Amino acid sequence: MAVRLARLARHTEGRYLFVPMDHSVADGPIVAAGRFNGLVRTAVAGGADAVVMHKGRAASLDPALLRDCALIVHLSASTAHAADADAKVLVGSVEEAVQLGADAVSVHVNIGSDTEKQQLADLGAVADGCRRWGVPLLAMIYPRGPRITDPHDPVLLSHVVNVAADLGASLVKTTWSAPMERLADVVESCPIPVLVAGGPRKGDAALAEFAARAIGAGCAGLAVGRGFFESPTPASVIRTLSAAVHESPRPAVQPVPAG
Repeated sequence: MAVRLARLARHTEGRYLFVPMDHSVADGPIVAAGRFNGLVRTAVAGGADAVVMHKGRAASLDPALLRDCALIVHLSASTAHAADADAKVLVGSVEEAVQLGADAVSVHVNIGSDTEKQQLADLGAVADGCRRWGVPLLAMIYPRGPRITDPHDPVLLSHVVNVAADLGASLVKTTWSAPMERLADVVESCPIPVLVAGGPRKGDAALAEFAARAIGAGCAGLAVGRGFFESPTPASVIRTLSAAVHESPRPAVQPVPAG
């Protein structure tokens, strides 16, 4: 577990820049098939610590791209065409991810969704598999569903990140708070490193400001997908994000990784 956790912070100890590229299951292709390896290459060259993708895409990835970047295999899925797009189901296992050479796995949980109960059970089961195999678990956990009125409420975010910690995650990714400064409260409440999702496209300058504010609030890193691969200048975006994550001064208190 410790060895794999170290691989997830390739450039700066305790700092993480992840590029989720699992969106093709939920929403459709993010780039033409022939350009996928090139997009990963751009992320790696720009300073990404890890890329996130589903098992089939990982199996077809050029292994040379992972010499300087970790692989996180995503185990959850749903599509935008489902009756309930918030109902995530498991579509892979920790053992499959290990066979693919993954450094970590990730699971998506929507707190407040109609299927929250099953998603929590799945998170707990994957956490047990991660413990047995020595594989870090990234919980992508969000307040999302019919009972959620404000998904950016910092008190609610503190609750959901602690759900991830309590059920065995090594790292947790969630959405940003409103106001952004209250992310510091979320981070302080949580015993594992908190990463903030990049969200929808903001424009390169706005994304850079967003990244700086998140790191300034004490987040251990960023997980930015759409802001990277939907940008007309993805190489510039990833370099900007890498500088924000890996070169910004550390806050006074750092969360301690699990495991």
